[in-house]
Amino acid sequence: MEPVIACAIGVLFGSGIWLILRPRSFQVLIGLMLMSYAVNLFIFIMGRLWLDRPPLIEAGKAPDPALVADPLPQALVLTAIVIGFATTALYLVVIIGARGVTGTDHVDGEEPDQ
Repeated sequence: MEPVIACAIGVLFGSGIWLILRPRSFQVLIGLMLMSYAVNLFIFIMGRLWLDRPPLIEAGKAPDPALVADPLPQALVLTAIVIGFATTALYLVVIIGARGVTGTDHVDGEEPDQ
């Protein structure tokens, strides 16, 4: 299972890099989002893949670390998702403002001559 997840993270991050190098602002934004998803998936997987293990400890029982999933990566990913959503909204507002000022969505503000 781990090699499949590792390949998925690599494909997501590689696709994000490829989109960041594109000339349009929207493609750059999508690339940043894909890279964010890849990093979130990487952080989540750092807690190891467990099947049929609860993320929380039941009330009244002594905690056994071997029987529960690590909650720290889950909390980090949840925080990263919220921060990623806020920065994506900020990027989108900046892109819309730049499009209104320059009249184009090209990254350097000028359309290439064809």
